[in-house]
Amino acid sequence: MKKINDRELLELYLSDHHIESIFHSQLMPYLKLYHFKPGELICSQGEPAQYIYVLVKGKVKVYTTSPEGKTLILSFKTPLEVIGDIEYVRGTDTVNTVEAVSPVTMIGIHHRWLKKYACDDSAFLNFLLKIITEKFYVKSNSLRFNLLYPVEVRLASYLLSVSFDESDSLLTGQHSTRSLKDAANLIGTSYRHLNRVIQQFCAEGLVERNSGGILVKDREGLRALANDNIYE
Repeated sequence: MKKINDRELLELYLSDHHIESIFHSQLMPYLKLYHFKPGELICSQGEPAQYIYVLVKGKVKVYTTSPEGKTLILSFKTPLEVIGDIEYVRGTDTVNTVEAVSPVTMIGIHHRWLKKYACDDSAFLNFLLKIITEKFYVKSNSLRFNLLYPVEVRLASYLLSVSFDESDSLLTGQHSTRSLKDAANLIGTSYRHLNRVIQQFCAEGLVERNSGGILVKDREGLRALANDNIYE
C-alpha cells in the first residue's frame, strides 16, 4: 500500500464519482488516497477493521475462507464500491478478504473520524445504506451462482473477471499455475477437475496452455459460455 499525497487528484476522484456531498467539510482533511498493487491485500478476513475504503479506480477480488482453510470467491468489484462499510456499522473485525486484481486506487478514512464527524450525517448514512443493501443482493446472487452453475460457467466467469478491468482493458491474458490452484479454491472445485475443464477449453480454442500457465485466447467465447453470469 502506498499513500498518495495529492489533494487535487483526491478531489478529482470525488468529483468524477459524484460523491463530494457524502463527505462534508469536517471530514475532508481526513480523507486519504491510497494505491495498491495487483495481488496486494486491502484487508484480510478476521483482522481488526480500522478504515472504510472507497474504490475509485481498478478492480478488487472479494473472497472468504472457512476454518478448514478452504476459500470461496464472492465477487469482483469495480468503482464505485465501498470496502469496510459493514464492519464499521457493526463494529466487527473484517468479514472477507479483499485483494487488488489490477492497480487499485482507494479513498480511505479512519473509523475514528467517521464516528466523530459522520455518525449522525444523513448523507453519509444514506450512502452506506445504499451500498450495504446492494451487497446483500450481490451476495445472494453469488451464492446462487456457486451452487447452481457448473464449473465450466464459473471458470469462464472467473477468467473474464481477472483478465479485464473496469475500463474493459486487458489486465493480463496469462494465468500462472499457482493462480490456477487459487482459482480452483476460489470457484469451489478441485484442481484436478479444473484441469479437466481447462483441457476442454483448450480443445475449444478458448484458452491456450503453456509452461507458464494458461493464456486467454477467445474472450467472446468465454463470455458466451458464462452467459453474462459474471462474478461482479
